[in-house]
Amino acid sequence: MDPAHKGLFDRLEHFYDAVPRDAARVEEHGALVLFVRDGAGFPFYARPRLGTPDPPSLADVNTVRERQRELGLPEAFEWVHEITPEFLPVARSAGLSVLEAPLMVLDPQALPDPATLGDVPVRVLEPDAPDFAAAVAARRAVAAVAFAYGGTARGEAGPAQRDAAVVELDNAALDEERARIADGRRLTALAGTPAEGTLASGMAMRVDGVAEIAGVGVLPAARRRGLGAAVTAALARELLAAGTDVVFLSAGSEEIARVYLRVGFRRIGTACIAEPAALIS
Repeated sequence: MDPAHKGLFDRLEHFYDAVPRDAARVEEHGALVLFVRDGAGFPFYARPRLGTPDPPSLADVNTVRERQRELGLPEAFEWVHEITPEFLPVARSAGLSVLEAPLMVLDPQALPDPATLGDVPVRVLEPDAPDFAAAVAARRAVAAVAFAYGGTARGEAGPAQRDAAVVELDNAALDEERARIADGRRLTALAGTPAEGTLASGMAMRVDGVAEIAGVGVLPAARRRGLGAAVTAALARELLAAGTDVVFLSAGSEEIARVYLRVGFRRIGTACIAEPAALIS
């Protein structure tokens, strides 16, 4: 680890540990923590226990995987390589495939105007927006289609596939989403037009002065129009305006990282995501 980044990595570790805790119960298994979501929603993962002096062992990994299978959860692990470098060979020895994703932090001085990046308007969703429920459903549907067709290449999947992927949220889930946006813990941004609907979307999670931008996706038919960069820049600008002093993200590949370089993000390390081999392509 670069000694100059130690304080920053410590803040990221506290962020990763804090984010799931308001929606999940916590189970400790040796040097690993498993976050088990309360209620419906995207399942969480296991990661090294905050502050533990020892790296996770193969026995810890096997215990957590058995527990994840028992609970019907994905066998997923996440960590920052610079914080826990010893975990990478352990995860691989357990038969897991590890995605080594560029971990990038925003240089606020390099953040461009979102309007200069894409060819359609971008808005940040307000909790009292009249179309709040439809907008949240559209964000999730765009992400589902975008991540089903990874990368940055253009493709055929577009608004029709998005509309087919829409799942309406129940009132409890909408109320939870609205509350998190209202108090600043979460942001949602959408890019689109009245004629085409939502073409790109993304979100951010915020704890104190640290925020992660995640889930940025563009429908394949709308790619190469700067929409992913514009959504990312809009979220980053809103976060900075709210007093966030560390904005970061993990890019799914070196190719995708180049998009974020345009928005002012700079690589500082590697975020590792481990799953059974058949699940990571």
